[in-house]
Amino acid sequence: MKQIKTINSNSPQKLHKGGRKYINLETELIKLDSFGDEQTLPLIIKPSVSDIDIADWAEANREFVYTNLIKHGAILFKGFNITTAAAFERFGLAVCSQLFNENGEHTRETVTGKVYTPVSYPADSKLLWHNENSFNYRWPAKILFGCRQPAEQGGETPIVDSRKVFQFIEPKIREQFAEKQVMYVRNYGSGLGLDWQTVFQTKSRADVEKFCQNNLINFEWKNDGGLRTISIRPAVIKHPQTGELSWFNQAQHWHLACLDTQTRESLLSSFKTEDLPRNCFYGDGTPIEDSTMVDICGVYQRLEVCFPWERGDVLLLDNVLTAHGRNPYVGERKLFVAMSELISFSQT
Repeated sequence: MKQIKTINSNSPQKLHKGGRKYINLETELIKLDSFGDEQTLPLIIKPSVSDIDIADWAEANREFVYTNLIKHGAILFKGFNITTAAAFERFGLAVCSQLFNENGEHTRETVTGKVYTPVSYPADSKLLWHNENSFNYRWPAKILFGCRQPAEQGGETPIVDSRKVFQFIEPKIREQFAEKQVMYVRNYGSGLGLDWQTVFQTKSRADVEKFCQNNLINFEWKNDGGLRTISIRPAVIKHPQTGELSWFNQAQHWHLACLDTQTRESLLSSFKTEDLPRNCFYGDGTPIEDSTMVDICGVYQRLEVCFPWERGDVLLLDNVLTAHGRNPYVGERKLFVAMSELISFSQT
């Protein structure tokens, strides 16, 4: 187990836990660990002294946290007893410059302030790996997950290094996606999924049209009152700080080949192809081959890293460098979610 000393070691720092306490930062307050020599993510940070206030420590050592987050793509904080929404939000504000409000994109519940529940998704199905909101023009730079109560069985949050995904995808596939990009086609108000009023958080068509224009989304109002949007986004981007290439898209969330057979057949029997709730193509409108999507999902599966959630754990992700998903689970599972630092493709 490798131990480190905190930065800014020449000055004292207030650390609060129950009462006010002063600890010199030359004291070894944390220790670093990993899942093995071959795993670069996540870096694990644990306390090496009792009664450390991790939020105060993180705020004082934000540069250290950022440096390691960019290096590893994910940091798992263990043993700091972050079990309430208030403590989770305080920690989030300590490590991130800001937390932003939910954009309505997915069904979630507000827990408190800017803390939410995870996306609503069937417990018996795996939520595939994705970089949050990578189909949107704007997306969070960082995401935090906190464990209030782990599931009785399963429910892990598998994570994948998106830099490695880019490296391991077959070169011809990689080049085709990088050149053509990805077209995301979405139909709202078709009886499945969220309607446009919920997603855009307005009942005004004019507001929706203005949002689409500002976020490079083509739109079409349908005769039944529904909405169809078409967005063309990059499949590969450079990290805004390091310049590293990252596989950054959600084709596997939108492509029919990535659905289970029963769901896929049900959708195709209920909707015309152009009216499917979600679908994706190459950016020039040509179909993405089923076999290509199978290969891409295979890369994610081989690279994914899983760990069992424990009460009080907090996982911090760089959303460009690390994709995440959710395994099926049994029993009640309670996680906190917060998102930070909204950025856009124009900044990469």
